[in-house]
Amino acid sequence: MSMLICALIALIIDRIIGWPDWLFQRISHPVVAIGHLISWCDKTFNRTDKSSSIRRASGIITVIIVAGTCLLVALIISQFIPNGLFGIILTSLIIWPWIAAKSLNDHIIKVALALAALDLNEARSAVSMIVGRNVKTLDDFDIARASLESLAENTSDGVVAPLFWTVILGLPGLFVYKAINTMDSMIGYRTQNYEAFGWAAAKLDDLANFLPARLTGLLFALTATKPFYSIAIMWRDASKHRSPNAGWPETSFAAALNIRLSGPRNYAGKRSSDKWLHEEGENPTEKDIVLGLKHYNRLLNWLNVIALALLVLFWLNTGWVLNGGI
Repeated sequence: MSMLICALIALIIDRIIGWPDWLFQRISHPVVAIGHLISWCDKTFNRTDKSSSIRRASGIITVIIVAGTCLLVALIISQFIPNGLFGIILTSLIIWPWIAAKSLNDHIIKVALALAALDLNEARSAVSMIVGRNVKTLDDFDIARASLESLAENTSDGVVAPLFWTVILGLPGLFVYKAINTMDSMIGYRTQNYEAFGWAAAKLDDLANFLPARLTGLLFALTATKPFYSIAIMWRDASKHRSPNAGWPETSFAAALNIRLSGPRNYAGKRSSDKWLHEEGENPTEKDIVLGLKHYNRLLNWLNVIALALLVLFWLNTGWVLNGGI
């Protein structure tokens, strides 16, 4: 239960102050260090003159190096954390940088403000910070859709999943998850350069996010005025998404907001055949982004409530056991 307490404290700290720029300027961020290691492995092992099988094997080696390094660091740190209140505070501070709750909220707000001001260029610039696609041709609807899809997916990847693996496996679980997720975001693409090399990272990321993505979908349903409707739509449409995991939070989120997400879009001048999630919903606007942020913060509140409820149940059960039961 101590990890649950630490995760709760870390989430509260992040929601209040995030990861301030002045702190980033002084000590950077742990994900940046992981990114440097991944970049080194990419330059060292991802040889375009090699066969696909060799490059896939090189990708597996990269996963072992990056995830193994993060695991080793977490195990070493864990050995030096004392018991008691000071240990809880120290562990909470170590967890804090890995949670992206406030950062995600702040990035999405910038998109909404730019759209509300009818500044399409600024809106495109803001949304480019949270999506990987080309934003130069996006219109108002595309920008709103992209930002809400990113909000839903990153709620899972950047908030729920790190907390989930922290509670389940402690600091090793958190560090390894962030290593996997960062590898997927850097090399887990279906491009000529990364299809083989990033295969292992992408598959491992799918596995690591399997449970958190579905949990996030259920949490978004709790924020809706019709939670059972959101769950039903999520069950119906989640598998329509090209990702095995992203469809769960995105569909539940779309149903909660009564909008439609995913769907056909232009990639490199070509029209994709992506299916709509909650097709009966409306096209999202900047007002839906604001409403989506309200649902997002309700979800964070639900995380606090659930964590506190679990702690109370644990303490009650412990007291019951210590007193010999009934």
